[in-house]
Amino acid sequence: MITRRDALKATGLAVGAAILLPRFTLPAAAEDANLSTLMEPGPLGDVWLGPKDAKVTIIEYASMTCSHCAAFHKFTWPALKERYIDTNKVRFTLREFPLDPLATAAFMLARCDGDAKYYPITDLLFDQQAAWAYVQKPQSPVDAMEQMLRQAGFSKEKFEACLKDQKLYNAVNTVKQKGMDTFKVDSTPTFFINGERFKGEMTIEGMEKVIKPILGA
Repeated sequence: MITRRDALKATGLAVGAAILLPRFTLPAAAEDANLSTLMEPGPLGDVWLGPKDAKVTIIEYASMTCSHCAAFHKFTWPALKERYIDTNKVRFTLREFPLDPLATAAFMLARCDGDAKYYPITDLLFDQQAAWAYVQKPQSPVDAMEQMLRQAGFSKEKFEACLKDQKLYNAVNTVKQKGMDTFKVDSTPTFFINGERFKGEMTIEGMEKVIKPILGA
């Protein structure tokens, strides 16, 4: 369960984590993951975009308070989706790897309304990250997030009930823990492209260097 106090304490942690996160680096062979194990869903399931038979599968581990994750979703994601996911060449999912309680709260809210709302809410929170994760006093990040999610149909009661859902809280952290323990994820964003691990924010050009040879393009 996330309390408003937990989320408020996270604000400083989120800023520090965003500054320290690495840019895109080439993977080491030892860091690659077993694809069949990697594809096993967590307790909440994966919300996939793109067909099951796509030649390329991309799994992203991200934190909602990570500035590099937000930059990826602002600058790279639209092109990736338009060129490869919407054309049925790539299958993609976003997995939870919250770096602080505020990011955990954001993922809980994204999961609270079912799979259909997952990407609309994560897209909204990434796009408007500066307006809630790094908001200046006297407004708190939690209050700013609550106001923002009214656009997605969240009443105050629904917002608070979601953050008090212990089962949901545990499930989000289970996904993160497995990412750490099994796949050695230690920073965000981290991408697995057909099991090959890439750490840090990727440009569309960087992704295409990996994707195109697999597609035979």
